[in-house]
Amino acid sequence: MAARSLRIGDLTLRKPIFQGGMGIGISLSGLAGAVAREGGAGTISAAQIGFMEKDFEENPLKANLRAMEQELKKAREVASGGVVGFNVMAAMNHYREYVKQAAKIGADFIVSGAGLPVDLPDLVKSYSIKIAPIVSTEKSAQVILRYWAKKFNRIPDFLVIEGPRAGGHLGFTREQLEEFSPEISRSSRSVSQSGRDKSQGAFGAYGKEIEKIISKVREYEEQFAKKIPIVLGGGISDRQQAEAAFAVGADAVQAASRFVATEECDAHENYKKAYIEAKEEDIVLVKSPVGMPGRAIRNSFLERIKKGERIPPGKCRGCLKKCRPAEIPYCITEALIHAAKGETDKGLLFCGGDAYKIRKIETVKSVMEELFD
Repeated sequence: MAARSLRIGDLTLRKPIFQGGMGIGISLSGLAGAVAREGGAGTISAAQIGFMEKDFEENPLKANLRAMEQELKKAREVASGGVVGFNVMAAMNHYREYVKQAAKIGADFIVSGAGLPVDLPDLVKSYSIKIAPIVSTEKSAQVILRYWAKKFNRIPDFLVIEGPRAGGHLGFTREQLEEFSPEISRSSRSVSQSGRDKSQGAFGAYGKEIEKIISKVREYEEQFAKKIPIVLGGGISDRQQAEAAFAVGADAVQAASRFVATEECDAHENYKKAYIEAKEEDIVLVKSPVGMPGRAIRNSFLERIKKGERIPPGKCRGCLKKCRPAEIPYCITEALIHAAKGETDKGLLFCGGDAYKIRKIETVKSVMEELFD
């Protein structure tokens, strides 16, 4: 499959791929810059991005805002003029400050999920930065498109659809995850022969939901006489899945886990090793303190949680809007920081549904070539 370029306003991707944001500390300047250099869109995760700063424990907001600027600057140095932006979770405390910082320091785009970013257009109205919500269902797409159109008289610059095979926090209930049967049908993975019908089969029951979301997007494209590029992610780990995404109507794909075991990824070597050693049965669904299901690699930390053990926060850093520190089974920030520092038995290792297929350390360039060339 020859890669086709994609234009989003004044931005041009030589290869139609967004590297998904991974926090804490997994997709920073090294990975984002490398993906951008190879022609894709590199995404820096803003989630507790300043965790290595000396003043993080005393003033996490200040440390995070400073680290955002530092990481973007370093990514630009690597990217050779490529496209670099931020993932900012709507569930984060100080969401407004992080969004405004991304726009102020000159990021190319913001993608925002883990909740609906209803006020995102208002926060960046003085800037030219591109913005995109992350949705997983027709209902969430309809809500955000209608709200932005009615309140701000605008539509997204692009829209990200994250399917049930994605890693990290998932925009589904447990019941929806069962309904959409996220296992990709091995018998339908070739889409070159029968086009759209086969591509829907490649995404299982979720193929119909993708079609509904795209249909809803087309309504708003017609209303505003403007294209809304669609980025489809969730289990995009090889060329066949990328082909299926384009056949079902996507303009670009999003891949995250596929880039973890690369030389350029900012993850600790122990984190990468956990991906390489993971078996299919090690990829499990978890309940996050964010209030959403997530997908991660089973380890001793998750076994403790599964047995009902509560791991109280050592310190509350006020990272999430709806968190109740006295009630949560564990602190998501502390669990992810442990993982980011390579303390994999103490941490939460988010991953996509196909992470077990990764068997070696590669380069960003080789991953991109495998997906497109």
